[in-house]
Amino acid sequence: MAAWEVFAPRRILRASKPVRWFNNMALTFLNSLIGRFLFPLSATGLAVTVEAHGWGILNWLNMSSLATGVISIGLLDLVIYLQHLIFHKVSIFWPIHGMHHTDLDIDVTTGARFHPVEIVLSWLIKMGVIVLIGIPAWSFLVFEVILNGTSMFNHSNIRINMKIDRLLRLVLVTPDMHRVHHSVIIREHDSNFGFNLSWWDRLFGTYMSQPGAGHADMVIGLANFRDPKRLSFHRLLTLPFMEWKKF
Repeated sequence: MAAWEVFAPRRILRASKPVRWFNNMALTFLNSLIGRFLFPLSATGLAVTVEAHGWGILNWLNMSSLATGVISIGLLDLVIYLQHLIFHKVSIFWPIHGMHHTDLDIDVTTGARFHPVEIVLSWLIKMGVIVLIGIPAWSFLVFEVILNGTSMFNHSNIRINMKIDRLLRLVLVTPDMHRVHHSVIIREHDSNFGFNLSWWDRLFGTYMSQPGAGHADMVIGLANFRDPKRLSFHRLLTLPFMEWKKF
């Protein structure tokens, strides 16, 4: 995705790329360390335990492993959509997730720009779903690979032929579709919550096709956080708590 952005960019980036990349990758590294420290049993390991004990709704239905796995991947994607929607709409969660939206540009590294508290909450939600639904380990692992890959893809600053984009977004969230969600305009910002499958936005009425100003001229980020000096790595960590009233 990073190479694609160099050779076929969709937008001219306005903020300092080295600064943004340092901040976003530092957050990614920190989140990885925190995950290792807080979750000695990985979510995949939990799924193995759940499967071995036959816990969860899907395990009680006695379906084939393939059918259970495919349904699990779809349900997990729905959970991520709902989680994303809740993190926007519930005031206690919004400042934590809102840090993701303070990026003044959007590219492949934005797909990993999340606050550590959001990462922890997301993992707790996933673990709860694994136990409740009975997610097979293989399907959870496949879902995580897909989710991380599509997050890099749909945040990327890449140019895709518009006809191909229209076909892709019948199933997948494309970069042009997700970029609308990062608009500074609230009605655009409150749309396109999906990360992987585009179906949920269409089903629940949160789909928006294009930004009003067009992709080249739309403004990315949040209206109250336009100063790059306030978006350094250490400030990003404290932003949801020190300046939560501005979110």
